[in-house]
Amino acid sequence: MMDANDLSSETTRKSIFSQGWTRISQIYQGTLDKWTPHARARWFGSAVLLAIFLIRIFTKQGWYIVTYALGIYHLNLFIAFLTPKIDPAMDFDADDENGPALPTRATEEFRPFIRRLPEFKFWLSVTKSTLIAFCCTFIDAFNVPVFWPILVMYFITLFCITMKRQIKHMIKYRYLPFTHSKPKYKTVDSAVTVN
Repeated sequence: MMDANDLSSETTRKSIFSQGWTRISQIYQGTLDKWTPHARARWFGSAVLLAIFLIRIFTKQGWYIVTYALGIYHLNLFIAFLTPKIDPAMDFDADDENGPALPTRATEEFRPFIRRLPEFKFWLSVTKSTLIAFCCTFIDAFNVPVFWPILVMYFITLFCITMKRQIKHMIKYRYLPFTHSKPKYKTVDSAVTVN
């Protein structure tokens, strides 16, 4: 049976661990918040990390299964990045049979493209998965012997089929996944006088 001293020390230990975990998560979230506005620098860092991973794969001549899994995961993330948050193909409450469409004329209301996977989460997932894959290259259990040209051909085929389907979806529901800013219309200058 536990006495009061054991119970209080157990509570204090849990409290110390939970406070430590809370502090670590706050530091992590603060760091992510500082990186949020620097999109180009974030993506450049991820590209460098991915290049380091690929250099390791080429120099060590192994871990092709890890590379293939990473490629498939990045492809899934990219498709989620290109897909609207509310998929028009799944919106059965629409008035017309074609489903809702984003505005296609200047007279229609501006509605920005809202992604299923926001850019920051896309970047974070790409970076985390690349780091995990890089760490997996140090474990020999993941170095499964495989004929890598088959994996490359299968990945290229899968990429082409998936992107063809995504582009058909974009054409069918008339949307572009890249919105730069709200359109600005020219106004007539009333200060101009006619002579």
